[in-house]
Amino acid sequence: MNKKNYFLIATACIALSLFTVACSSPAPEETVAPEEVATPPAQEPDMAAIKAEIQDLEDAWGAADTAGDITSLMAFYADDAVSMGSGAPVAVGKAAIQKEFESSMAKRPAGQTITFEVLDIFGDENTITEVGKTTRKDASGKVVSSGSYMAIWEKRDGKYVCVRDISNNDSKEN
Repeated sequence: MNKKNYFLIATACIALSLFTVACSSPAPEETVAPEEVATPPAQEPDMAAIKAEIQDLEDAWGAADTAGDITSLMAFYADDAVSMGSGAPVAVGKAAIQKEFESSMAKRPAGQTITFEVLDIFGDENTITEVGKTTRKDASGKVVSSGSYMAIWEKRDGKYVCVRDISNNDSKEN
């Protein structure tokens, strides 16, 4: 072979090599996966602790009701609360709810006590629906009425306040 053929073959090989390198896609850059931030699993609310907290509120409510302490009772309600008491019209807002309490307490015989028992709760840590029962006793400790209720509590400014409640007596009070 002569030098001219070697030159053509060498040129062709170099051209083919350059063409192959130029036309091939670049090697993918090695990418580092972004660091995954582990999202903690959603924590289920501690319903037993919430139920105990609501029962504590109901115990304080019962003590205030028994004492006729309307100011303390009103502290349990949100300003925009709605109350539907047994045998009473719907009371919207604290002023209307307070009037219902004042009317009810004016008719109540002296020495009566009331207790509230939380039977069930459901919801989440911000909004709780409570189902419970009431027992009212006279000064001698005799049960004069019992009833049931539902209350919806919302956590506002770190504490539960009642936003809705409905109650009824099991039978007409004596």
